[in-house]
Amino acid sequence: MDEEKSVHDALKKLRDEEQQRKEQRKFDQTLDLIVNLKEFDVRRQAFTIFVSLPKQFKEKRIAAFFEKDSQVVTVIKKDNFGAYKDKKEIKKLLKSYDNFIANAKLMPAIATSFGRVLGPAGKMPNPQMGIVPQEDEEIVKSVLKRVNSTVKIAVKEPSIKVGVGKMSLKDDELTENILTVYHKIIETLPRGKDNVRNVKIKFTMSKPIAIAL
Repeated sequence: MDEEKSVHDALKKLRDEEQQRKEQRKFDQTLDLIVNLKEFDVRRQAFTIFVSLPKQFKEKRIAAFFEKDSQVVTVIKKDNFGAYKDKKEIKKLLKSYDNFIANAKLMPAIATSFGRVLGPAGKMPNPQMGIVPQEDEEIVKSVLKRVNSTVKIAVKEPSIKVGVGKMSLKDDELTENILTVYHKIIETLPRGKDNVRNVKIKFTMSKPIAIAL
């Protein structure tokens, strides 16, 4: 069966079930892609990948570790790193921001001051989507756009679940995002599709619907 048709059919079923509810949800639900794995040892084969989505679906809360203030992003200035000696203050940052970007030359200082908390939380700025060579506003805008359109997939258990869109997006847009992420996962798995038990999608509050992929 054609992949796009399979995804469209599953999306239609999800939407139909939502329409049949007596009470409509009051928020724009996230669409999750679920890829259940088989014959995959997460202790030995776990991986982390970053996937750029064709259709951005949310604005992330982003802060930057820079030397100077910026007009396009909230900045934690190098001169103020000392204010975060208390671990509780760094944890407040974790709750306030989804992602962090950084000036490349500040990374050693960032690792020293924030690494003990940001590292385990998976929020340290990284080359895939968060390091800038200089604090030029056009470069920063480009990085912010990339961060907002990128999802991180860290495989630590035999079931991958990742948000790939919002209910308000068109089915064609959701389908493109779903298949982009799915194919990147397949490319990264050691045995490709042979490591996939099944693929499902769901809205935040709905039951999963299987996709024939």
